This record gives sequence, structure tokens and C-alpha cells, in this order.
Amino acid sequence: MNPLMELRYFFTALGYFTRVPVPRWVGYEPHYLNAAARYFPLVGVLVGGLGALVYLAALRVFPPGVAVLLSMAATLLVTGAFHEDGLADCCDAFGGAYTREDVLRIMHDSRIGAFGAIALVIALALKWQTLSTLPPLRAAGLIIAAHAASRTCAISYLATLDYVRAEGKAKPVAQRLSGAAFAWAALFGLPALFWPDWRFACAALMMLAVLRFVLGRYFVRRIGGYTGDCLGFAQQIFELAIYLLGLAWISF
Repeated sequence: MNPLMELRYFFTALGYFTRVPVPRWVGYEPHYLNAAARYFPLVGVLVGGLGALVYLAALRVFPPGVAVLLSMAATLLVTGAFHEDGLADCCDAFGGAYTREDVLRIMHDSRIGAFGAIALVIALALKWQTLSTLPPLRAAGLIIAAHAASRTCAISYLATLDYVRAEGKAKPVAQRLSGAAFAWAALFGLPALFWPDWRFACAALMMLAVLRFVLGRYFVRRIGGYTGDCLGFAQQIFELAIYLLGLAWISF
């Protein structure tokens, strides 16, 4: 393992998934992006860490609802709403088309339709209300855990499904992910789930496994595999599911 190349792959992942500037010496080659896949969950840790930091800082001045909104705004700003765009595109495509060709055509359209707009409003509102209700430290920890674990589950499709477009922004990523690379990604993306309760982590992993199976089957049935938008859609579903489980967990 070449430390310099690994650092280059990490910066490639950071530059692809966020608006954070990366050093010029990193450069870009298509194969960098595929090799960088194992660092996608680590980027999630950093994005979630920023969200948690903004949330805890804002709590010193504002009520929880406002603090959560500021935290969400920070993560949306730093990622350029990358995954939320995938959520909207997929909801428009899957909700408004019947044939595989129409699904892919609508998904590729940059305009947002009714299904996408409704999905975004519901998803963001659920995140806001869920995190606002949680105890502060638990909410902050869950923000980090959800951003990291959801990206881990999303990239797991790289190991099992086929990319369905001949070309596309995600094409360089869409090579089969090896078991070793996914294990490396999981090492970054899953440990935060275990704080402060390992039992919650076990329940979350079982829930994520079921959701991953259901979404994967749906993608295959509708379009024969996945696109970059499907990965963004899946990440948003996984992230939201972790927040909802976290809220349900403290209610028992």
C-alpha cells in the first residue's frame, strides 16, 4: 500500500462528494475514483462531524429546531446537496415512468418534478423533526453515524449490482468493488453506530441489511441495476432510517 496514493484517493473522494477544495497535486485519473470508493464513508464521517459541530455550537444560542436546521444547511452546503439530488431524480423517475428507458431518461433530466419535490420536502422535514426531538448528545452522535453508515451501505451496491448506463458521472466509480475494499470502507463507516449502545448498532445493521436488500431488488426489477442517482437515493433512505430508528429506540 502506497501512502501517497492512498492520500490521493482520499482527496479524490473528498473532492467528488463535497465542495471542499483539494490540493492541485492530487490530479485526476478515472481509476482514482474507483479506488477512492473505500474512502466514501470516511467523507461521510467528516460531513457528519461538521453537521454535529454546527448543531452543538448552535444549541448554545438557538433552540433545538433551529440548531438542527443550521446543521442540515451546513451539510447541504458542503456536499452541494449531492445525494439529495439523487433522491429527487429517482423519485421523479420511478414515480413517473413505466418503462426502463423512460426511467433512465427522466432520471437524467436535471429538472425537478412533483415526485422529486415532494420527496425532498418529506425527507428534509423528517430529518429536522427527528433530530430536533432527540437529546443533544445523542442527536450529534447519530448525525455522524448516519452520514457514515448510510454511505457504507450505498457503496455496497458497487460490489453486487451492475451499472446500467453506458456513460455517466458515476461511470468511473462503477467498477466492481472488491471484498477487501468494502471491508476497508465498513471500517470507516460503521463503528460510529456503536456509540453509545451496541444493541442499537445491531438493530440498525439488521434494519439496513433489510433495506439494502429491498432497494437492491427494486433497482434490478425497474432498471436492471443502479445509476449514480440510485446510490444517492439509497444513501438518503439509509440515513433517514437511522434517524428514525434512533428516535424510536429512545421511546422504548
